[in-house]
Amino acid sequence: MTSQNRLWACLSLALSMSLVGSYVALSKPLVLVFPVFLLAWLRFGIGGLAMWNWLKKPADEPAISPRTRGLLFLESFLGNFLFSICMLFGVSMTTAVAAGVVMSSIPAVVAVLSWLLLRERIGWRSVAGIACAAVGIGLFSLQKTHSDVPSDTAGPFGISKAVLGNLLVFAAVICEASYVVIGKRLTEGLGPKRISAIINLWGFALVTPMGLWAAWTFDFSSVALPVWGLLVFYALAASVWTVWLWMTGLKTVPASQAGVFTVMLPISAAIIGVLFMGERLTVMQGVAFGIALLGLVLATLPGRAAGPR
Repeated sequence: MTSQNRLWACLSLALSMSLVGSYVALSKPLVLVFPVFLLAWLRFGIGGLAMWNWLKKPADEPAISPRTRGLLFLESFLGNFLFSICMLFGVSMTTAVAAGVVMSSIPAVVAVLSWLLLRERIGWRSVAGIACAAVGIGLFSLQKTHSDVPSDTAGPFGISKAVLGNLLVFAAVICEASYVVIGKRLTEGLGPKRISAIINLWGFALVTPMGLWAAWTFDFSSVALPVWGLLVFYALAASVWTVWLWMTGLKTVPASQAGVFTVMLPISAAIIGVLFMGERLTVMQGVAFGIALLGLVLATLPGRAAGPR
């Protein structure tokens, strides 16, 4: 592996996670206009049109085995379908900054899943990282509950909408961590473009019944032109660019090292929320964010005895 190839792989991973963070934040104004299932359906539909030619099997690529088909379905079901549903419902109840802090626990969750599914040993830094992420998220949630959440935001069963939103975003974290682990296995036999197209097609198929149901009563004429432009960017970023860039990087960089680049996700989500969406980062939230990011660094920096994923 040449240094140039590794540099491109690292840039691909960093840009992929930066785009994920940006569309996590930008999805908040979209869920105010579109029902969640309709938004997810439109996302997969636009992405599918953009990647239609990527579905064709390259001449130098082996036939897809039954095991790979199962992994492709799981990659789409967890990383596309469930991630989108949990993330969209979650950000509709919380803020982009809060979503960014919760998302900063991704590397720690990747470490736990690699231990459960791949039997990798979790070192003391991973354990410390998980603890820091939990403390950071807890501090942030307390700050939101006592200062920023109106009294009329009770959700189902009396649970605060902000808390429920953060829980849904954390469910999206688990889906994203599964996406990282499964993705490394897929890049061993398939190219990044074909992986992107196939898992997007699965996502479109899974969400179509609910998407059609939501579209039946939706007034498309009420959507302003700038919102359509934001929707197209969201769809291309979520379904095409981020997946292709991530799979491109995973072909070269081990998954354990690729986890480091998920730091770009919460950072970009928080920056978008503060700079472009009028959200405010208080001192306490900044401290919580710092602790969560410290956990991210502790969980993802490779140790001397780290094994391959």
